[in-house]
Amino acid sequence: MQQERQQLTPVGYHPRLIEERLDVLMRGFGCVEITGPKWCGKTWTALSRCASVSKLDVRPEREAAQVDPSLALLGDTPHLVDEWQEVPEIWDAARRFVDDSGNRRGLLLLTGSTCVRKDECDRLRHSGAGRIARLTMRPMTLAETGDSTAEVSLCSLFGGDAHVSFRRETGLRDVARWCCRGGWPANLGLEDDAAMEAAGQYIQAVLDVNVIDEGRSPELAFGLMRALAVNESQAVTYKTLSRDMGRASGRTSDETIASYLELFHRLYLTEDLCGWEPPMRAKARVRVKPKRYFVDPSLAVALLNAIPERLSRDIQTLGMLFENLVLRDLRVFLSSYPGMGNTLSYYRDDTGLEVDVIVEHASRWAGIEIKLSDAKVGEGAGSLVRLRDKVLKNPVARTVEPAFLAVIVGKGNLAYRRKDGVYVIPAATLSA
Repeated sequence: MQQERQQLTPVGYHPRLIEERLDVLMRGFGCVEITGPKWCGKTWTALSRCASVSKLDVRPEREAAQVDPSLALLGDTPHLVDEWQEVPEIWDAARRFVDDSGNRRGLLLLTGSTCVRKDECDRLRHSGAGRIARLTMRPMTLAETGDSTAEVSLCSLFGGDAHVSFRRETGLRDVARWCCRGGWPANLGLEDDAAMEAAGQYIQAVLDVNVIDEGRSPELAFGLMRALAVNESQAVTYKTLSRDMGRASGRTSDETIASYLELFHRLYLTEDLCGWEPPMRAKARVRVKPKRYFVDPSLAVALLNAIPERLSRDIQTLGMLFENLVLRDLRVFLSSYPGMGNTLSYYRDDTGLEVDVIVEHASRWAGIEIKLSDAKVGEGAGSLVRLRDKVLKNPVARTVEPAFLAVIVGKGNLAYRRKDGVYVIPAATLSA
């Protein structure tokens, strides 16, 4: 079995942070579903754990599975069913397969790059609870691509045992390059000009295939994607998005925009960052408009027709893209942790106080400000300290001390702790 698994591992496969979590889930469940955007490496990671595979993006295998879904499950275990959502009935077949095995563990892996539509969900008779675990995968972090020294662990910061005193000098050109290349595994080892083609080709593939398959307008979808890129890291209204789509036919309805945003979410193109309020059951958690980010900053770069040289001179745009990059990495780090309480959100109140990211893990919280340059560290640290003081002086909230406060910077040269207790951490030193 070990020899077969090694044969399925693709040549040149690069280890991923999510692997340890995947191995734990395979030991605990009969089936694990790995979801995430196309090209993020789901299939390669799954193959590194499997002895056989069914590929439902291959027409003969898909047609056979449509006749009898159980045919897609044939093979030595662990068995991979790649792009399982092409035949939604495979979900119930996988659940039955696990039941019939006597609830053995680690039998199946399912990978999918599109969430099943609601009308297709109605065809599934079982949630998969107790049989099928779910895991989300994203593009690679700076730690995984080798652009980070990985000396500062987010987990250690939460544990209070982090040693933060390192030198790692990076400039605006480095940040622009990271944002333009993105975290796509296929880009590893490529020259910048070749790597920067990936995101544009990704978007074109979505428009030419996924959007058309959904019966939607590629023109409208592209316009909305570009409006999202223009408003990167902002909590924008539908009215603003409609205006920035620049359609000659006039304003796009809220219902249409909402339906396309839902499509982008199902395709794992975008992820929401919701508002945070300290009390565990605060209604304000759902009152603040969500911010929408692309799953990788390179997608926004492609939509804006940007290149590193241009971004290095456009500090405002580069700052928004860098925020997207840091959020991508933080999401990947959290996805490698156990438990359900691992979330990201942002804080904004009616006094104008705003903090870019609130990280919640293991019943604790931390505040993070994201700054393109270490020249803005004082400003970011001030916001974090004000947030800490505000929530701790409210006895009703019963909020515990933050596990840590940190300013993550792009351009900088030192990782250290300030006198006010706020960490300054170059993004190129972070790891899970």
